[in-house]
Amino acid sequence: MAKLVKDRDALLTFYDYPAEHWKHIRTSNPIESTFATVRHRTKRTKGCLSRKTGLAMAFQLMMSAQKKWRKLDGQNRLPEIIQGIEFRDGIRQLQTAA
Repeated sequence: MAKLVKDRDALLTFYDYPAEHWKHIRTSNPIESTFATVRHRTKRTKGCLSRKTGLAMAFQLMMSAQKKWRKLDGQNRLPEIIQGIEFRDGIRQLQTAA
């Protein structure tokens, strides 16, 4: 329990982003599955005679895997995040004039 209390802010950081992005932030599966495909193919393939051909094959495998990726939900919110607009519980906070 002490560990959860200590790391609470880091664990709940994704609430500081738009709600549409939460499911993308909480999972690393797209990254893991892409590299698992490359790792699986390169270990099994004996045709990589040089480092150059191995890199070329890995590149082509990643380009192929990229076609199956989902688009980011709420991509129209990215400029707001880049500008530093604050979100609380997934909702944009109105900026008050100082």
